[in-house]
Amino acid sequence: MRIDPHDGRFIQDPYAAYAFLQGTAPVFFWEEYGFWCLAGYDEVNRALRDKRFGRERPGGYMASVTAEKDRAHLADFDALEAGSMLELEPPVHTRLRTLVNRAFVSRQVERLRPRIEQLANQLIDRFEDEAEIDLLPAFATPLPSIVIAEMLGAPTDMAGQLVEWSNRMVEMYMHAPTRATELAANAAARDFASFIRSEVERRRNGMVDDLLGLLVAARDGGDRLSDAELVSSAVLLLNAGHEATVHQIGNAVRTILAEGGDPRRFFETPEATGATVEECLRIDPPLHMFTRYASERVELTPEAIIEPGQQIGLLLGAANNDPAAFDAPRHFLPGRPDQKNVSFGAGIHFCIGAPLARLELQVALKVLFDRLPTLRLAYEPAYRDSYHFHGLERLKVEWWRYRGINRSVEARRKRHRTDHSARSRLRGETEPNPTAPTA
Repeated sequence: MRIDPHDGRFIQDPYAAYAFLQGTAPVFFWEEYGFWCLAGYDEVNRALRDKRFGRERPGGYMASVTAEKDRAHLADFDALEAGSMLELEPPVHTRLRTLVNRAFVSRQVERLRPRIEQLANQLIDRFEDEAEIDLLPAFATPLPSIVIAEMLGAPTDMAGQLVEWSNRMVEMYMHAPTRATELAANAAARDFASFIRSEVERRRNGMVDDLLGLLVAARDGGDRLSDAELVSSAVLLLNAGHEATVHQIGNAVRTILAEGGDPRRFFETPEATGATVEECLRIDPPLHMFTRYASERVELTPEAIIEPGQQIGLLLGAANNDPAAFDAPRHFLPGRPDQKNVSFGAGIHFCIGAPLARLELQVALKVLFDRLPTLRLAYEPAYRDSYHFHGLERLKVEWWRYRGINRSVEARRKRHRTDHSARSRLRGETEPNPTAPTA
């Protein structure tokens, strides 16, 4: 199959392509990526748990990347990736994950509920009197980034910088990164690692009761955590602790507002809130592809033979919307009896931060709609060109107190619609959407 991940139609609605694949070829060779991919729920779910597929590259990360040409400019980025538990398999993966897992179990994370609720209210306090706001930088981004910074013990005034470094690094996971992207990612990795080392040094003379302090104690104790593993683990936790959650908050707000009516009806009880979050995670997840390497020869189908060391792509967004696994998959049905989304993966690489992400989503969405029940989209948002992540470019919203009375907002929106129509015609689109924002 040829599916350009940068094609505007695919960016805005990958689910149409997924539906075609599920009806035609749930196991297919994606030409643009150069490896076999799985789009069916059963196929993805099995592969996530199949021990013949792992995250570790053949021969190890450094041996694999040094075999590629011209990687010297990525030395700092590669050094962080090589020590990341996300790129490793047992027994090293088990040792690293065990060290940090205690901080992310549900009973520990639940203690953060009051702080997350307080933070959500504080963020809304800042923009409640505005006429129009982009909810991504005002709410969706700072909430999880401040929470994970506080958990690790990083200064909260560094949260914005941590997000910037993270954003530049994750661009490396997109399809066909440019040289400029690689250089920016490497510089971010270098600065990020330097910051973590300085924070570690700050803890040298005494135990600090935070997650980074826990990692320092493990390095200095009997758990044999090396300096490189400590830095890589801290960077991974800071990156993973906010990146996907930012996208999911934005996607969830868009999904809920598209349902119309009073959004508070989805959050009337803790049970309803939990079911709503799970359905948001299923219907429009923030991560659409997760890759694995084969450790032995695997026959997925008679045509799809995966040799040792070869890579496969697991399409989580497609699996979550497979009609063979979910009744009416493109309908938003909180509390559905067939809820079994794979948004956090499965198997030994199941997302370690899932309990924290779920709690942040439950609290953030409930507080947002309780405080602003008349929230509505200022105009239909567009998704970013960032596959395999799936998130919005921006999320402009407004609420009833300013509707129809703020002429400057209406004037900006009119200019925006005119601008988009002109650009659409230049791109050769036959049916430009007058309500979609420009890229």
